[in-house]
Amino acid sequence: MTDTLNALFAAGLPQDALRPPEAQYLEEPRGRWHGKAAAVVAPFDTEGVASVIRACATTRTPVIPFGGGTGLVGGQLSDEGPAPVILSLERMRAIRALDALAGTMTVEAGAILSDVHAAAEEEGLIFPLTLASQGSARMGGLLATNAGGVNVLRYGNARDLCLGIEAVLPDGSVMHTLSGLRKNNMGYDLRHLLIGAEGTLGVITAATLRLFPKPAATGAALMVVPDPDAALGLLGLAQARVGAGLSAFEIMHRTGLDFLREVGPEVRHPFDEPPDWMCLIDLGMGPGDSPAEALETLFAEAHESGFATDGLIAQSEAQRAEFWTLRETIPLANRRIGAISSHDISVPVAAIPAFIAKAPDRLARIGDYRINCFGHLGDGNLHYNVFPRPGRSRADHEAERPAIKRAIHDLVHEMGGSISAEHGIGRLKVDDLERYGDPAKLAAMRAIKAALDPLGIMNAGAVLRA
Repeated sequence: MTDTLNALFAAGLPQDALRPPEAQYLEEPRGRWHGKAAAVVAPFDTEGVASVIRACATTRTPVIPFGGGTGLVGGQLSDEGPAPVILSLERMRAIRALDALAGTMTVEAGAILSDVHAAAEEEGLIFPLTLASQGSARMGGLLATNAGGVNVLRYGNARDLCLGIEAVLPDGSVMHTLSGLRKNNMGYDLRHLLIGAEGTLGVITAATLRLFPKPAATGAALMVVPDPDAALGLLGLAQARVGAGLSAFEIMHRTGLDFLREVGPEVRHPFDEPPDWMCLIDLGMGPGDSPAEALETLFAEAHESGFATDGLIAQSEAQRAEFWTLRETIPLANRRIGAISSHDISVPVAAIPAFIAKAPDRLARIGDYRINCFGHLGDGNLHYNVFPRPGRSRADHEAERPAIKRAIHDLVHEMGGSISAEHGIGRLKVDDLERYGDPAKLAAMRAIKAALDPLGIMNAGAVLRA
């Protein structure tokens, strides 16, 4: 490791770019895994990143790219093998360009998502990638994991919102493909190879993002549904009646609200008695349209059809924000309760009610648990998390955790779904990828990894076994 540190100093980096690792780089949000590192390097520009990669390639030292540290599958830390260099993009936060007419923004990988939102809004535009950690998540990590969030139904995942990238490849060369062109068929689109690769094929240093017109009017409603089947009927009705104006469609179970009452954070609860199931519907519409009227009409028809039994329609932007605060603080309450096993899964949308009906029976064969099921019904992505009963902790069930995860993932696989919907594979799900992944696809992935990173230094052990 001394050779690596000497090589990094020799690379001409500013003295304060290299420092000992601090706790924030060696822990993940759920507190389950802890990593190790020889050093943290935080370059100021793309050439600095390239210098770090070249130095590490020379000494065959593992490199872990680090964004906001918000990842939930251990992709940003490692406790196996040689101590890696943590390559933090935190200093590369510039917004290099914004073209309002073309609807594009070019940002560096360390730009925080909320800052990207603010820059777009200054031009009357939006960057629609939205998730609970947007105050700390950085664009490089969001692209490296192909992040999802609440607006995938309308706008797509992170890869759908990116027109071009700049990246440092494992040999230290820089790939300049930041073009904001909508049509560009000049050979392989390597942008999509690096997006979602979790830093195993290179380091994204900048990206050109797609921006969209800001909806002229927005609205939201919480509608109580009898069960997940009815929620699916409500979704179909909303898509038919509102069309492209439907931005998000979330499903929540009362367990999430019960957790908030039990451990906080303190939020405004919309119902005196939490319903078993409810849907959060968000609209963004054009000039002259009224989201509130559209939601009132939708509720009336849904009530007549038996899809909704009660509901609240936001009467102001502040109330709409309260609805979303409720949804976005559920993960914080989950963390305070302490999940035994958390599952970021997707199944075909039509299969969601069947999955929700079958999963508790699979878990009951293992033990007695509380389940908090919530997520993005509109795109088939559920967060299906398993918790201890009151008076017990997740530590009491640690031995059951592998069986719980296997039971849920087996069911997802049986139903044609994915064991990783929006959080990535990281190190947590390497075994799952090998168990459930298509063999031909896995072989191709390994071949690509070997071709681009023959030394195996880029985030070794993430996605593919080292």
